[in-house]
Amino acid sequence: MPDAVFTEADRLAKLTRISRSELYARAVEAYVKAHRHQGIREKLDAVYGKETSQLDAVAGRLQRLSLPKVSW
Repeated sequence: MPDAVFTEADRLAKLTRISRSELYARAVEAYVKAHRHQGIREKLDAVYGKETSQLDAVAGRLQRLSLPKVSW
């Protein structure tokens, strides 16, 4: 860890009256939470990337038939 970061962490721990270990634990927890969802899009693309988004013709017709007829 760079000396400057260590010094600032030590200063902040004293200022907030928590141990450095607690400060580091909170910092790592915040970092993990911030990056928890990283890569989700890639995972979803891997799962659904091969699927078509087109509606089956029969399902589309049934869906249209289920809608009430309204005049515009």
